[in-house]
Amino acid sequence: MLILNIGQIATPTGKKAKKGLEMKELTLLSNAYIQIENGIIQQIGSMKELSSDFSGYQGQILDAGNQCAVPGFVDSHTHFVFGGYRAEEFIRRLEGASYMEIMNMGGGIMSTVRATREESAKELFLSGENRLNQMMKQGVTTVEGKSGYGLDLVTELKQLRVMKELDQKHPIDVISTFMGAHALSPDFKDKEEAYIKYLAEEVLPVVTQEALAEYCDIFCEEGVFSLEASAKMLLAGKKAGLHPRIHADEIVTFGGAELAVRIGAVSADHLLMISDEGIRQMAESDTVATLLPGTAFSLNKPYAPARKMIDAGCAVALASDLNPGSCFSYSIALLFALAAIQMKMTPEEALTAMTLNGAAALERAERIGSIEVGKQADICLLRFPDYRFLVYHTATNIVDKVIKKGMLIYDDKTGKIQ
Repeated sequence: MLILNIGQIATPTGKKAKKGLEMKELTLLSNAYIQIENGIIQQIGSMKELSSDFSGYQGQILDAGNQCAVPGFVDSHTHFVFGGYRAEEFIRRLEGASYMEIMNMGGGIMSTVRATREESAKELFLSGENRLNQMMKQGVTTVEGKSGYGLDLVTELKQLRVMKELDQKHPIDVISTFMGAHALSPDFKDKEEAYIKYLAEEVLPVVTQEALAEYCDIFCEEGVFSLEASAKMLLAGKKAGLHPRIHADEIVTFGGAELAVRIGAVSADHLLMISDEGIRQMAESDTVATLLPGTAFSLNKPYAPARKMIDAGCAVALASDLNPGSCFSYSIALLFALAAIQMKMTPEEALTAMTLNGAAALERAERIGSIEVGKQADICLLRFPDYRFLVYHTATNIVDKVIKKGMLIYDDKTGKIQ
């Protein structure tokens, strides 16, 4: 593929997460072209360098028509494979019920667990496929998905097998995370230690034997899983070859960020209530701080202190946290709006967070997350000639075309999905 007449290329560069002030550094090139072979970017340059005659070119020629090209978005935290919906809970929260109150009344995660256990793998595949299609229209080219709506061997495996099949059949790359420790299973009421042992000794071996996940995650939170249980679970996953990531400091200041650094987690996610010490330790570590402003927005909670974290030197990523309870949204446009308006991130920082740093949160920054020679050609063309429209055209999807591995997989003008 040869993409011509690009009004602007806007991209972070490098093969690892950008930290602190580095997140503002974008490479900009106007009136540009990108040449791709075998899914890899081969050349980037000014249109002035090209001959005007392309009649002999053997590949696909795509005229960008002065649109802006940015890296494909990396949504590094979702729970997109699930059964059922929880609209009633959303309204109850608006009326004043807290997340934990709903969970303690048998709602919350347990409501989705019941529905996911009941749905067939085919039903989960079809709903998951539809969500991926909608995410692709938002410019997402790589997505992480978690299990955790089974809390038993059969359903956890069902979720992970569905995600593996979706990865094989859908244009978007799906990265799977085992999160059997999303909540305490009803089969292990008040038996946290026994449940962690069950996951580690009976579920984890099957997950690794079938190569169903790359990561292990846990909801480390007051009233969910303790710091001690979280450490045991993540270290068991690490021993089995699954890299740790963690839901941390979402509802109360709990020490989850510090635990993430201590065990070498790839990312610590949520962090609405992170401590100053947690920020300091994360800034000195390689753990990516993945912030989920859509969840804070949906729960009407204070946002994670992105400005404070970036100024302290943290590597910050943004992700949707798509799930049926606390954030039933995959809107990338909303993420950009919330990041800029509510979390005081610059447009440059937000773009880096949604691309290169999201890739780093999935240990893929060496091959995706930026538009550079030698990297995979995952690219979005925007309907405007400047990346700042991602923030300026507030909470509106401006993605016109999506290219994955050098192939056009979505065109908004035709509505065509590959």
